[in-house]
Amino acid sequence: MNSNAATERLRIAIVGAGPAGSALAILLARAGGDVTLFDDGRHPPLLVGESLVPAVVPILRRLGLEEETAGFSRVKPGVSFIWSPTHRVSVTFDRFVPAVFPYAYNIPRPRFDEALLTKALASGVRHVPVRARFEPGNGSGAELTLAPETLAAAPGLYEHPPHLVVDATGRTRQGARALSIGAKLGPRKDVAHFAHFENFNWDDVPGQVLIARGQAGGWSWCIPLQDRLSIGIVLDQADAAKLGRTPEERLEYAIATDPWLFSIGGGAKRMTDVATYANYQLISERGYGPGWVMLGDAFGFIDPMLSPGVFLALRSAELLADGLSPWLERQASPTPVEMQAVLAAYSDAQTEMLSAWFELVAYLYDGRLAALMEAGKYWMAPDAGFLRKMIQGHIGRQVGRLASGAATTSRYSRGLLRFLGRHGMRGIDPKQYTIR
Repeated sequence: MNSNAATERLRIAIVGAGPAGSALAILLARAGGDVTLFDDGRHPPLLVGESLVPAVVPILRRLGLEEETAGFSRVKPGVSFIWSPTHRVSVTFDRFVPAVFPYAYNIPRPRFDEALLTKALASGVRHVPVRARFEPGNGSGAELTLAPETLAAAPGLYEHPPHLVVDATGRTRQGARALSIGAKLGPRKDVAHFAHFENFNWDDVPGQVLIARGQAGGWSWCIPLQDRLSIGIVLDQADAAKLGRTPEERLEYAIATDPWLFSIGGGAKRMTDVATYANYQLISERGYGPGWVMLGDAFGFIDPMLSPGVFLALRSAELLADGLSPWLERQASPTPVEMQAVLAAYSDAQTEMLSAWFELVAYLYDGRLAALMEAGKYWMAPDAGFLRKMIQGHIGRQVGRLASGAATTSRYSRGLLRFLGRHGMRGIDPKQYTIR
């Protein structure tokens, strides 16, 4: 440890004020870190990640944001999966208490992100409203640094460079681009189109998120917000192109021709432009190096299926902040070796978490999870004995722990799901539930 360690605050520069960047800024500043947050304020009006998983709520409480979030969001009691016109499975989170938190929220993302940034500034974070630029290190020991003009925009940071630079730039992965770091891509090459609607028809449970398998491929979502409904379609890019030339044409055609979507949004009025997301499902080949680290979507992005995005972003902030906490507590800066050990442990945990979600989402796409749900009806039949019902309840809790974020990396829960995926479908062919 250097001679100034006893009195030197840990200096962290974070680029990007999405959920991951702002949450990390809050946690580090509260613990005594000297935090500079770069963000130019340019954000799209619609952002994917409008539906949260229950495991987010304890993190919101830690950040002091649940009450505010509840004020502009809608409580999400659960999710309904619609595999066909005759096969629907509805899940409520309170069914799995105490293994799973009993509710989540559906959020307007711009408002949510703004609340996080406001909380960060109130925590003492220094906000620099410029578009920051990364560049490879210049021999000072750091592999990735902020460009001179970026450092010059932050008072004091040029004279005293940060001990750690955090890339929280989301799926643009600006730090990875500066260092030419690739990513491991998932098997799907989908595109998502979504927009917000009013005057829709809703006869379902308030706040319940609906996920429906498309008859011609892909899937769609309906996420009820406080005063509007988010409707989205997710399709292979070639299939999406068949629906129309523009995102607006594609979403409009999907709603008009899919009987289920039409029953909800056929008479609805679109309130926003149509947002498009493509090229998701990735994990960075490397997420850290001397003097820098990736956070949230910059490290990896899974899939909007099961809605893990915001949870993974906030959880990555928790993991990194907790890893740095010993030095924050004693107002010291770690040596380069100590910092690398912290970043390596964080990277391992983040990679494991992303990989576990990848595996879980695959069970939905290849039909195994739907087949298991169908097979579970046998165990819950009226004439099922006590032991069968007890086993089914145990299985349900383990799957709930995985899909809620409560224990997605649990070796036991994942192992049980793998075993059931091989031996527990009772002759039901998962291919009939595949989402292509």
